[in-house]
Amino acid sequence: MFIKQLYTGCLSEAAYYIESNGEAAVIDPLRDIDAYLELATERKASIKYIFETHFHADFVSGHLDLGKATGAPIVYGPGTLTKFPVHVARDGETFTIGKLAIEVLHTPGHTLESTCFLLKDENGKDHCVFTGDTLFVGDVGRPDLAQKGTEITMTDLAGMMYDSIHKKLFPLANNVIVYPAHGPGSSCGKNLGPNTHSTIGEEKQFNYPMKAETKEDFIKQVTDGIAPPPSYFPINAKINKEGYDSLGDILLAGMKTLSIDEFKQLISNDVIVLDTRPAGTFTQGFVPGSISIGLEGRFAEWAGSLLPFNVSIVLVTEPGKEKETIIRLARVGFEKIKGYLDGGYEAWKNAGEPIDMIIDIEADELMMDIPHDQNLVVIDVRRETEFADGHLKDAVNIPLIEMTDPGNLANLEETQNLYIHCAAGYRSVIASSLLKRQGIHNLRNIAGGWEKIKEQEKAEIIKETSVLN
Repeated sequence: MFIKQLYTGCLSEAAYYIESNGEAAVIDPLRDIDAYLELATERKASIKYIFETHFHADFVSGHLDLGKATGAPIVYGPGTLTKFPVHVARDGETFTIGKLAIEVLHTPGHTLESTCFLLKDENGKDHCVFTGDTLFVGDVGRPDLAQKGTEITMTDLAGMMYDSIHKKLFPLANNVIVYPAHGPGSSCGKNLGPNTHSTIGEEKQFNYPMKAETKEDFIKQVTDGIAPPPSYFPINAKINKEGYDSLGDILLAGMKTLSIDEFKQLISNDVIVLDTRPAGTFTQGFVPGSISIGLEGRFAEWAGSLLPFNVSIVLVTEPGKEKETIIRLARVGFEKIKGYLDGGYEAWKNAGEPIDMIIDIEADELMMDIPHDQNLVVIDVRRETEFADGHLKDAVNIPLIEMTDPGNLANLEETQNLYIHCAAGYRSVIASSLLKRQGIHNLRNIAGGWEKIKEQEKAEIIKETSVLN
């Protein structure tokens, strides 16, 4: 028996490769499937099945491309409806991989088709369970992603999840390993724990909703305080349900090199310029109107949350990062990528084309400016809960996720001197690029963000305990 978790940190996503006696299965593959094919080739195995725990909302799965590459059937749980051929498994149905068996456990709650897969070892003993978004380490899946066109509510789904967990997962032995589809940082739950695997016993002991004494208490715990899902979730879920273009076709179009003249022609037609260089590099100079989302952060998640899917994109990247950028965009459903600037920003600058910059300042400079500038406004782009846990007195909280809505920027005035910060500097550069794209240029980015600001002796820090409670 061989099990490998393939974890992608920027999406907090875990796919799994299972193998026995030359036969393999892949659970919840990402759109770029090379890692699974290479692993099977390296281990001289053939991929027999592709299992999907549900219609993923936070990324585009690789089920279709992997199925075409291997001939393996795609297996979903009961009740699944798709626009492409799949094997819709029965609750309790068993599949064999070499000497191993995988049993289907239908566990609706996160979504209606959500299913866990229980792996039994060579002796028929329960070894581990792949829980998808039903059960995480320290949390359970969010129950507010009911499919459009149904009358099912968040409360209904939370109730289903309680029943699923107590009827299908609680009866498993305490030593059965739990392999979830996501780890810390994922938006598919409220507060996932720091680890990417656990055991049934540990989750019974430490997972807060798993310890709920009643169904009503469970429903309240998993629904209270849940943040709205990122805007791209329904788009990705629809893509996974209805199908998509192959990643190879997207790469073929996206890997087109664009001369400066070709690049200028495209951006004159309302095409988005996406600059994926590191945030600290972007501030030093960029093509005017560019949006900064650096590859070094949670790139795909922020791209999906902030960029429109119906507008074409052209890229400015570090040399050699073009393919990685396109793949990571495709993971969350972006397909309208028209190419990248040949030679990147340096070629643009060296050609004498107009450039823009963002002024970086240190936290101590901010402290010196606050008492002397009556037009100074601190814009904190962290999440509401981060802001509540500690922020500068008089700071204005506009979470980055809300900055694409012009209504949230309506109160900003031309006479104001804006000082932008986040936790460490990544999100504030994205925010600054969005503000500049909106025509707001009187701004400064605070390098190091809140981590540096809170170290300043003169910083007046406020906590919003009502939000935290």
